[in-house]
Amino acid sequence: MIVYLIILIGAAWLVQSILGFMQIRHFNKKYAEMRALGRVAIGKKTGAFRAGTVVMIAIDKRNKILKAAKMQGVTVFSRVKELKGFEGKYLLKISEEDFQGVDKLTRLAIADALRSYDIISKGGELQVKKGWIDFLIPKKKEMRRG
Repeated sequence: MIVYLIILIGAAWLVQSILGFMQIRHFNKKYAEMRALGRVAIGKKTGAFRAGTVVMIAIDKRNKILKAAKMQGVTVFSRVKELKGFEGKYLLKISEEDFQGVDKLTRLAIADALRSYDIISKGGELQVKKGWIDFLIPKKKEMRRG
């Protein structure tokens, strides 16, 4: 009985890994398509127990939005879909009126994209947020030589 349970868990993990790989491959393909248009601002809003959202906004040299897309969901079946209503607007001049019909998670992801774009355009670096694994397995501090 235990052997069957272990095999079932292993098979479920393998299927989930394959589907996750396919999702990442789809995202990378869509990112490459948008990157061919110009620069791409990316923002995300993760949800602990709800759908996470990733937004990609392709812009030209004058920060005019050429195309916007989002991936939203809680499963590996989430796909990148076009985000309409932002084409032709300027990234840094998006107003509250432009968010009509956009859900809260998408708004927060767009705000993160704007924040990230602002930091990068000023020559800064984005801070990487700690994940749950970082709390379980803390990294050892590097020894300094001096």
